[in-house]
Amino acid sequence: MIKYILISVLISLSTMDQNSNAKANFRVDGVCGMCKERIENSTIKLKGVKFSKWNISTNKISLIYNEKKIKLNDIHKFIAELGHDTEKVIATDKAYNSLDPCCKYRDPNVVKNHQ
Repeated sequence: MIKYILISVLISLSTMDQNSNAKANFRVDGVCGMCKERIENSTIKLKGVKFSKWNISTNKISLIYNEKKIKLNDIHKFIAELGHDTEKVIATDKAYNSLDPCCKYRDPNVVKNHQ
């Protein structure tokens, strides 16, 4: 009987851990391959982020992350600190201005040159 209880507890615990994974998709402004590299390579290094893929043409990021290790708002803030606006957080001028000239997504001429 104790075996069955122990097995039930272990199954419950493993299911709970799986349920802490969440998916998110949201807008992250950027224009080029350098933006893609910066966004993906930086976010995947965050503790709790398991998958990060940013689409240049749609400006959407797809994430899988562990809600117990990192909050979605913290991911938005982190991306803004890289210099990229998100749906929820606008990058500071200092962070935005640190981007390479070809990554200045707020400049209509730069955006036009990437189309």
